Amino acid sequence: MNISDQSGGAEPPLKRRRRPRYSGTHPKTYAQKYKEHNIAAYPDIAPHLRAKGKTPVGTHIPVLTEEVLACLRPAPGEVVVDCTVGYGGHAAEFIKCVCPTGKLIALDVDSAELERTRRRLSNAGVPVSFYRSNFAGIANVLNKEKLDGYDVIFADLGVSSMQIDNPARGMSYKNEGPLDMRMDDRLKKTGADLLNTLPEEDLSRAFSELADEPDHQKIAHWIVNQRAVQPITATSQLVRLIFAVKGLTEKTWRRRQVASKFGSLHPAARTFQALRILVNDEIGSLKELLRVAPYCLRPGGRIGIISFHSGEDRLVKQSFRDGVRNGTYQSAARNVIVPRIKEITSNPRSASAKFRWAVI
Repeated sequence: MNISDQSGGAEPPLKRRRRPRYSGTHPKTYAQKYKEHNIAAYPDIAPHLRAKGKTPVGTHIPVLTEEVLACLRPAPGEVVVDCTVGYGGHAAEFIKCVCPTGKLIALDVDSAELERTRRRLSNAGVPVSFYRSNFAGIANVLNKEKLDGYDVIFADLGVSSMQIDNPARGMSYKNEGPLDMRMDDRLKKTGADLLNTLPEEDLSRAFSELADEPDHQKIAHWIVNQRAVQPITATSQLVRLIFAVKGLTEKTWRRRQVASKFGSLHPAARTFQALRILVNDEIGSLKELLRVAPYCLRPGGRIGIISFHSGEDRLVKQSFRDGVRNGTYQSAARNVIVPRIKEITSNPRSASAKFRWAVI
């Protein structure tokens, strides 16, 4: 009797798992872009895509980095709190500046991205504390850290590329997926929940105030009529509805894009933005951050905020301006700082960024 018979049959050799195949010569969907999901194994893919003005999926390019560092001046030994650490692009630069005796405190509500960034910054060279927390909670984090204040508070209010590109998050009109839109999956209501339950007047107001959508009333009216027949649960449903409201088709829109010298905003962009801000109560969180920040800064401390929406920028501008007038802040940026053409060309997603700062 041979060994195979004694053991009940020898185990077959393990087969190498092949990656899923796709039609055509290039991957099209988020899941198919295996090289971009594993940049370490394919290091040439990132510069190749960056040269085309694209961001590899699963990564994020920090905006206005030089300007942020120049204005906030993080120095060795200081404590910096990055309120929206995301992929850790700005955080990595802060760490270089506060080495070797400083500290970084990293906040984010997205548990998956927070864990990835924790691993990415594991050998940072300075102590780094990670908290799954909304930036409105920086005072609570300060107490947990047993600190008398931060030297630098920084927040980038934009959605990270990782969240935008992932169809499962439902944040982009470009990808087919569920209308989720939650940055924090602990939140109970999704974008679909709000879209299918809020009164028409509330939807219209949100589209107007949170995204400056000119067709806010008509879009809200069509949504209410549509959900009476069938709930709106997918990104594609909402996109099709907005195209119909604006009297467009995908084909006519693409022709308009080709004819436009600089391109134009996607018809659904403003509605998606407003719904995302509403789901995550981004305005409420920003107001709370602006309220508590001065009390969390040490003397001479600096705060900097990057926003991507005119409503958010107005809140930041007014808070810093009023702070200077009432003596809360010593000084603040007189003019908003925006990306230069070179940065916008290499990273188109930076185009709408606006940066303001203030000093205690």
